Amino acid sequence: MKSKVVLALLLSGLLVLLASCSSSDSSKEDSQTESSSTSHDMVVTEQENKDKTEELANEQSEVIPTNRKIIHRAELQLNVKNLEKTQLTIEEKVSEYGGYIVESNVHRESEESISARLTVRIPEKHFQTFLTDAEGEAAEVLTRNVTGEDVTEQYIDLESRVKSKRTVEERLLAFMGKAEKTEDLLKISSDLSKVQEEIELIVGKIKYLENQTSFSTIEIAMYENRVIVPGVDGKRLDTWEKTKKQLATSMNFIFAAGSGLIVLFIGNLPVLLLLLLVGVGIYFIFKRTRKPK
Repeated sequence: MKSKVVLALLLSGLLVLLASCSSSDSSKEDSQTESSSTSHDMVVTEQENKDKTEELANEQSEVIPTNRKIIHRAELQLNVKNLEKTQLTIEEKVSEYGGYIVESNVHRESEESISARLTVRIPEKHFQTFLTDAEGEAAEVLTRNVTGEDVTEQYIDLESRVKSKRTVEERLLAFMGKAEKTEDLLKISSDLSKVQEEIELIVGKIKYLENQTSFSTIEIAMYENRVIVPGVDGKRLDTWEKTKKQLATSMNFIFAAGSGLIVLFIGNLPVLLLLLLVGVGIYFIFKRTRKPK
Protein backbone atom coordinates (compact mmCIF):
# COMPACT_ATOMS: atom_id res chain seq x y z
CA MET A 1 0.00 0.00 0.00
CA LYS A 2 2.81 2.34 0.84
CA SER A 3 4.53 1.54 -2.40
CA LYS A 4 1.39 2.55 -4.31
CA VAL A 5 1.26 5.86 -2.48
CA VAL A 6 4.91 6.59 -3.23
CA LEU A 7 4.39 5.70 -6.87
CA ALA A 8 1.42 8.05 -7.09
CA LEU A 9 3.43 10.89 -5.57
CA LEU A 10 6.26 10.32 -8.02
CA LEU A 11 3.85 10.40 -10.98
CA SER A 12 2.21 13.58 -9.79
CA GLY A 13 5.61 15.24 -9.30
CA LEU A 14 6.67 14.18 -12.77
CA LEU A 15 3.49 15.67 -14.28
CA VAL A 16 4.06 18.97 -12.46
CA LEU A 17 7.65 19.12 -13.75
CA LEU A 18 6.53 18.45 -17.33
CA ALA A 19 3.84 21.15 -17.08
CA SER A 20 6.31 23.74 -15.83
CA CYS A 21 8.75 22.93 -18.65
CA SER A 22 6.02 23.26 -21.30
CA SER A 23 4.88 26.62 -19.88
CA SER A 24 8.44 27.99 -19.86
CA ASP A 25 8.92 26.91 -23.49
CA SER A 26 5.68 28.60 -24.54
CA SER A 27 6.63 31.82 -22.76
CA LYS A 28 9.99 31.80 -24.51
CA GLU A 29 8.29 31.35 -27.85
CA ASP A 30 5.88 34.22 -27.08
CA SER A 31 8.72 36.52 -26.08
CA GLN A 32 10.62 35.63 -29.23
CA THR A 33 7.50 36.29 -31.30
CA GLU A 34 6.94 39.66 -29.62
CA SER A 35 10.56 40.70 -30.06
CA SER A 36 10.53 39.69 -33.72
CA SER A 37 7.31 41.62 -34.33
CA THR A 38 8.72 44.67 -32.51
CA SER A 39 11.92 44.59 -34.51
CA HIS A 40 9.87 44.23 -37.69
CA ASP A 41 7.78 47.26 -36.75
CA MET A 42 10.94 49.25 -36.06
CA VAL A 43 12.37 48.31 -39.44
CA VAL A 44 9.14 49.31 -41.16
CA THR A 45 9.08 52.64 -39.30
CA GLU A 46 12.69 53.39 -40.21
CA GLN A 47 11.97 52.53 -43.84
CA GLU A 48 8.95 54.84 -43.85
CA ASN A 49 11.05 57.65 -42.37
CA LYS A 50 13.66 57.13 -45.06
CA ASP A 51 10.99 57.21 -47.74
CA LYS A 52 9.56 60.45 -46.34
CA THR A 53 13.02 62.01 -46.18
CA GLU A 54 13.67 61.06 -49.79
CA GLU A 55 10.29 62.49 -50.82
CA LEU A 56 11.06 65.81 -49.06
CA ALA A 57 14.47 65.94 -50.69
CA ASN A 58 12.91 65.29 -54.09
CA GLU A 59 10.30 68.01 -53.51
CA GLN A 60 12.99 70.51 -52.51
CA SER A 61 15.09 69.61 -55.53
CA GLU A 62 12.04 70.16 -57.72
CA VAL A 63 11.27 73.56 -56.10
CA ILE A 64 14.79 75.02 -56.39
CA PRO A 65 15.21 76.24 -59.99
CA THR A 66 18.33 75.51 -61.96
CA ASN A 67 18.46 79.13 -63.18
CA ARG A 68 19.33 81.63 -60.50
CA LYS A 69 17.22 84.76 -60.22
CA ILE A 70 19.70 87.65 -60.38
CA ILE A 71 18.96 91.36 -60.80
CA HIS A 72 21.73 93.01 -62.84
CA ARG A 73 22.41 96.75 -62.90
CA ALA A 74 25.18 98.70 -64.63
CA GLU A 75 26.45 102.29 -64.80
CA LEU A 76 28.64 103.61 -67.63
CA GLN A 77 30.31 107.00 -68.04
CA LEU A 78 31.69 107.54 -71.53
CA ASN A 79 33.64 110.22 -73.37
CA VAL A 80 32.44 110.31 -76.98
CA LYS A 81 33.56 112.13 -80.10
CA ASN A 82 30.09 112.79 -81.50
CA LEU A 83 27.37 112.64 -78.86
CA GLU A 84 24.41 112.85 -81.22
CA LYS A 85 25.70 110.01 -83.40
CA THR A 86 26.65 107.83 -80.44
CA GLN A 87 23.29 108.30 -78.75
CA LEU A 88 21.47 107.36 -81.95
CA THR A 89 23.60 104.22 -82.33
CA ILE A 90 22.96 103.10 -78.74
CA GLU A 91 19.21 103.65 -79.09
CA GLU A 92 19.26 101.49 -82.23
CA LYS A 93 21.07 98.77 -80.27
CA VAL A 94 18.44 98.92 -77.54
CA SER A 95 15.70 98.33 -80.10
CA GLU A 96 17.72 95.58 -81.78
CA TYR A 97 18.12 93.60 -78.55
CA GLY A 98 14.43 93.92 -77.65
CA GLY A 99 14.88 96.45 -74.85
CA TYR A 100 13.31 99.82 -74.21
CA ILE A 101 14.33 103.33 -73.10
CA VAL A 102 13.19 104.44 -69.65
CA GLU A 103 14.67 107.96 -69.65
CA SER A 104 16.66 110.16 -72.04
CA ASN A 105 18.09 113.62 -71.24
CA VAL A 106 20.45 115.97 -73.12
CA HIS A 107 22.14 118.91 -71.38
CA ARG A 108 24.16 121.62 -73.15
CA GLU A 109 26.34 123.44 -70.65
CA SER A 110 28.04 125.64 -73.25
CA GLU A 111 28.91 125.69 -76.93
CA GLU A 112 31.98 123.58 -76.18
CA SER A 113 30.44 121.10 -73.66
CA ILE A 114 27.39 118.84 -74.09
CA SER A 115 26.25 115.76 -72.16
CA ALA A 116 23.45 113.18 -72.26
CA ARG A 117 22.06 110.51 -69.93
CA LEU A 118 20.21 107.34 -70.96
CA THR A 119 18.44 104.79 -68.76
CA VAL A 120 17.57 101.60 -70.65
CA ARG A 121 16.22 98.10 -69.91
CA ILE A 122 17.83 95.23 -71.78
CA PRO A 123 16.81 91.53 -71.75
CA GLU A 124 19.04 89.59 -69.35
CA LYS A 125 20.45 87.33 -72.08
CA HIS A 126 21.82 90.38 -73.98
CA PHE A 127 23.16 92.21 -70.91
CA GLN A 128 26.90 91.58 -71.42
CA THR A 129 26.69 91.94 -75.21
CA PHE A 130 25.00 95.33 -74.94
CA LEU A 131 27.59 96.58 -72.43
CA THR A 132 30.38 95.61 -74.82
CA ASP A 133 28.65 97.36 -77.74
CA ALA A 134 28.04 100.53 -75.70
CA GLU A 135 31.66 100.70 -74.56
CA GLY A 136 32.77 100.18 -78.16
CA GLU A 137 31.07 103.46 -79.14
CA ALA A 138 33.12 105.48 -76.62
CA ALA A 139 36.38 107.28 -77.18
CA GLU A 140 37.17 106.62 -73.51
CA VAL A 141 35.41 104.65 -70.77
CA LEU A 142 35.50 106.79 -67.63
CA THR A 143 33.51 104.54 -65.27
CA ARG A 144 32.13 100.99 -65.46
CA ASN A 145 30.13 99.68 -62.50
CA VAL A 146 28.20 96.37 -62.69
CA THR A 147 26.24 94.88 -59.76
CA GLY A 148 24.13 91.75 -59.31
CA GLU A 149 21.61 90.85 -56.61
CA ASP A 150 20.65 87.19 -56.13
CA VAL A 151 16.92 86.97 -55.25
CA THR A 152 16.47 83.23 -55.86
CA GLU A 153 15.64 82.37 -52.25
CA GLN A 154 13.25 85.29 -51.99
CA TYR A 155 11.52 84.17 -55.21
CA ILE A 156 11.19 80.56 -53.94
CA ASP A 157 9.84 81.75 -50.60
CA LEU A 158 7.18 83.87 -52.32
CA GLU A 159 6.12 80.96 -54.53
CA SER A 160 5.81 78.67 -51.47
CA ARG A 161 3.71 81.28 -49.68
CA VAL A 162 1.41 81.60 -52.68
CA LYS A 163 0.91 77.81 -52.78
CA SER A 164 0.02 77.65 -49.10
CA LYS A 165 -2.34 80.63 -49.44
CA ARG A 166 -3.99 78.97 -52.46
CA THR A 167 -4.59 75.86 -50.35
CA VAL A 168 -6.19 77.94 -47.59
CA GLU A 169 -8.31 79.71 -50.21
CA GLU A 170 -9.59 76.37 -51.58
CA ARG A 171 -10.49 75.17 -48.09
CA LEU A 172 -12.36 78.36 -47.28
CA LEU A 173 -14.28 78.09 -50.54
CA ALA A 174 -15.21 74.51 -49.64
CA PHE A 175 -16.34 75.59 -46.16
CA MET A 176 -18.37 78.42 -47.67
CA GLY A 177 -20.20 75.95 -49.89
CA LYS A 178 -21.11 73.81 -46.88
CA ALA A 179 -21.96 76.63 -44.47
CA GLU A 180 -25.65 77.05 -43.61
CA LYS A 181 -25.66 79.83 -41.03
CA THR A 182 -25.34 83.47 -41.99
CA GLU A 183 -22.79 84.10 -39.27
CA ASP A 184 -20.58 81.31 -40.58
CA LEU A 185 -20.85 82.66 -44.12
CA LEU A 186 -19.85 86.16 -43.03
CA LYS A 187 -16.88 84.88 -41.02
CA ILE A 188 -15.63 82.67 -43.85
CA SER A 189 -16.15 85.47 -46.38
CA SER A 190 -14.05 87.85 -44.27
CA ASP A 191 -11.25 85.32 -43.91
CA LEU A 192 -11.39 84.55 -47.62
CA SER A 193 -11.11 88.23 -48.52
CA LYS A 194 -7.99 88.62 -46.36
CA VAL A 195 -6.37 85.54 -47.89
CA GLN A 196 -7.10 86.72 -51.42
CA GLU A 197 -5.61 90.15 -50.67
CA GLU A 198 -2.45 88.47 -49.35
CA ILE A 199 -2.28 86.33 -52.50
CA GLU A 200 -2.55 89.40 -54.75
CA LEU A 201 0.20 91.15 -52.79
CA ILE A 202 2.55 88.17 -53.02
CA VAL A 203 1.79 87.66 -56.73
CA GLY A 204 2.63 91.33 -57.32
CA LYS A 205 6.02 90.86 -55.64
CA ILE A 206 6.68 87.77 -57.74
CA LYS A 207 5.88 89.63 -60.97
CA TYR A 208 8.17 92.48 -59.90
CA LEU A 209 11.06 90.08 -59.29
CA GLU A 210 10.39 88.37 -62.61
CA ASN A 211 10.49 91.72 -64.41
CA GLN A 212 13.65 92.82 -62.63
CA THR A 213 15.44 89.55 -63.37
CA SER A 214 14.20 89.32 -66.97
CA PHE A 215 15.41 92.84 -67.88
CA SER A 216 18.64 94.47 -66.69
CA THR A 217 18.83 98.20 -65.97
CA ILE A 218 21.71 100.17 -67.51
CA GLU A 219 22.43 103.88 -66.98
CA ILE A 220 24.72 105.53 -69.53
CA ALA A 221 26.21 109.01 -69.12
CA MET A 222 27.92 110.46 -72.23
CA TYR A 223 30.10 113.56 -72.46
CA GLU A 224 31.38 115.44 -75.51
CA ASN A 225 33.89 118.29 -75.28
CA ARG A 226 34.14 120.30 -78.50
CA VAL A 227 37.07 122.51 -79.51
CA ILE A 228 35.81 125.66 -81.29
CA VAL A 229 38.41 127.37 -83.51
CA PRO A 230 37.37 130.93 -84.44
CA GLY A 231 37.97 132.00 -88.03
CA VAL A 232 37.14 134.68 -90.61
CA ASP A 233 34.93 132.25 -92.50
CA GLY A 234 32.75 131.78 -89.46
CA LYS A 235 31.11 135.18 -89.79
CA ARG A 236 30.18 137.46 -92.67
CA LEU A 237 31.95 140.84 -92.93
CA ASP A 238 29.08 143.13 -94.17
CA THR A 239 30.87 146.51 -94.08
CA TRP A 240 28.23 148.46 -96.00
CA GLU A 241 25.41 147.07 -93.89
CA LYS A 242 27.28 147.90 -90.71
CA THR A 243 27.97 151.47 -92.04
CA LYS A 244 24.31 152.05 -92.80
CA LYS A 245 23.40 150.71 -89.39
CA GLN A 246 25.87 153.06 -87.67
CA LEU A 247 24.66 156.04 -89.76
CA ALA A 248 21.06 155.30 -88.87
CA THR A 249 22.06 155.06 -85.22
CA SER A 250 23.80 158.47 -85.35
CA MET A 251 20.85 160.14 -87.13
CA ASN A 252 18.46 158.69 -84.62
CA PHE A 253 20.60 160.16 -81.83
CA ILE A 254 20.60 163.64 -83.48
CA PHE A 255 16.86 163.53 -84.10
CA ALA A 256 16.25 162.37 -80.58
CA ALA A 257 18.41 165.20 -79.17
CA GLY A 258 16.68 167.82 -81.35
CA SER A 259 13.29 166.45 -80.44
CA GLY A 260 14.24 166.68 -76.79
CA LEU A 261 15.34 170.30 -77.10
CA ILE A 262 12.13 171.25 -78.90
CA VAL A 263 10.04 169.53 -76.28
CA LEU A 264 12.06 171.22 -73.55
CA PHE A 265 11.71 174.70 -75.11
CA ILE A 266 8.01 174.56 -75.95
CA GLY A 267 7.08 172.78 -72.78
CA ASN A 268 8.87 175.38 -70.61
CA LEU A 269 7.93 178.46 -72.73
CA PRO A 270 5.74 180.16 -70.06
CA VAL A 271 8.54 179.87 -67.55
CA LEU A 272 11.05 181.21 -70.04
CA LEU A 273 8.80 184.23 -70.87
CA LEU A 274 8.38 185.01 -67.21
CA LEU A 275 12.12 184.81 -66.65
CA LEU A 276 12.63 187.07 -69.72
CA LEU A 277 10.23 189.72 -68.39
CA VAL A 278 11.87 189.66 -64.99
CA GLY A 279 15.26 190.02 -66.60
CA VAL A 280 14.17 192.98 -68.77
CA GLY A 281 12.68 194.74 -65.76
CA ILE A 282 15.86 194.26 -63.76
CA TYR A 283 17.89 195.57 -66.69
CA PHE A 284 15.86 198.81 -67.02
CA ILE A 285 15.91 199.41 -63.28
CA PHE A 286 19.63 198.92 -63.17
CA LYS A 287 20.09 201.18 -66.20
CA ARG A 288 18.12 204.01 -64.64
CA THR A 289 20.07 203.84 -61.48
CA ARG A 290 23.28 204.20 -63.44
CA LYS A 291 22.27 207.49 -65.24
CA PRO A 292 24.53 210.50 -64.38
CA LYS A 293 23.03 213.26 -62.26
